[in-house]
Amino acid sequence: MIPYFFGYGSLVNRQTHSYPDAHPARLRGWRRSWVRTAVRDLVFLSVVEDPGTTIDGLIAAVPGADWAALDAREAGYARLSSGGAVIHPISPAPDIAHYAVPPSDTGVPGDHAILLSYLDVVVQGFLHEFGEAGVQDFFDTTDGWDTPVLNDRAAPRYPRHKVLSAQETALVDSHLARLSARVE
Repeated sequence: MIPYFFGYGSLVNRQTHSYPDAHPARLRGWRRSWVRTAVRDLVFLSVVEDPGTTIDGLIAAVPGADWAALDAREAGYARLSSGGAVIHPISPAPDIAHYAVPPSDTGVPGDHAILLSYLDVVVQGFLHEFGEAGVQDFFDTTDGWDTPVLNDRAAPRYPRHKVLSAQETALVDSHLARLSARVE
């Protein structure tokens, strides 16, 4: 049987990949967090175990179980078996994996920042898959909003950046303001 991945960040935005048979799904027992590592000067959006939280995301097939391209895209993360933690519409259930930065690699001090061009892509994906309520849930089930947000919209540094509509941009900005996030 073909394996699947569970994406909870940029992989929710179908415009950033061409993996087939994508479906909205939920991951039980995990919550998103912005984490610092020594790998780069930007933060990673990762997941940490949290028994009381379930997060939205997207599953998609990994044809031929060829994980090489996805593993390269997710460099800095470990690929973990999701076990039965993913709620999805596929029967029989395939093997599903998700990516997380190993806890031993996090907590590095420094001036790391969230790329706004990355966050824009994530929010656009959540809006298209789950509507405005899904965007609200994304922000509410993600920790680390005290991390500065680097406004790189004029010259996007995220390689898979997308142009947002005025309404999508306003949605991102309103949630950042609601959370008192520091945009630099």
